[in-house]
Formats: sequence, C-alpha cells, structure tokens
Amino acid sequence: MVEGKVNESFGRTLDEWRTDASPGKDRRLDFLLRTLGISASLGGDIRSQLLHRPASAVITAEQYHAIAAIVLIHSFSEDRTGWVAYEAFLNLFGLQADSDVVQRLKGVSPIPLFAMWITGDCRFLES
Repeated sequence: MVEGKVNESFGRTLDEWRTDASPGKDRRLDFLLRTLGISASLGGDIRSQLLHRPASAVITAEQYHAIAAIVLIHSFSEDRTGWVAYEAFLNLFGLQADSDVVQRLKGVSPIPLFAMWITGDCRFLES
C-alpha cells in the first residue's frame, strides 16, 4: 500500500474522528486495531489514515495470500509534513521511526507488516 503525500495531513486525529462517534465508528476502530494487533490504548493524536492504510495493506495481503504487507509513505514535503504523525504511529509498535528504512511492525498477525517512509525529490512537483 503506497500513500503519497506532499503537504497534507494523514486525516483527522482520533479525537476529531471520535467526535459524535456512532456505534459503527467504534466497531470500525476496534476492527482496525485488531487487524493491526494494537491492544494498547490510543492517544487522540493518532491520525486515522495511519490506522486505515496499514490495515488495508494487511487485508489485501491476506486476500492475495501474500507472505507480508507493507505501507510505504512516499513524501514529497520539503517540511516533512506528517513525519510527527508517522513517528507517533510507529511508537504504537515500540519503534522509533527512521526515514528510508523498512521497519517491521510487531504485533500484527498472521501477516507480517512493514512500514517505510521515503522522501521523493521535490523537483518532480514542478512542471
């Protein structure tokens, strides 16, 4: 799963997403957390896309009988917009985020999940 970014966020924070949460939203969040193997209580500053995209990668990998899944953040932001949110997400797995390094997110089963942040050349934004 590739998520391309320039200067936009990773969606609403969980606090924003939970505002007026319906039972359906609560079930969806529980499903995403189970899919990712996250059992810890989440802070409200975690961004919704950083739960949805990796869960989608795991689900897709299961559908295609892949041996692993990856969520790759391809950032073209000169200011590293979204990096702090990515760091907070990897912290859920006891990891310190590192750029240009494939990192295994522990706790996901049965499909191993990896994450990576890479920075694209901003010259490609000009045309």
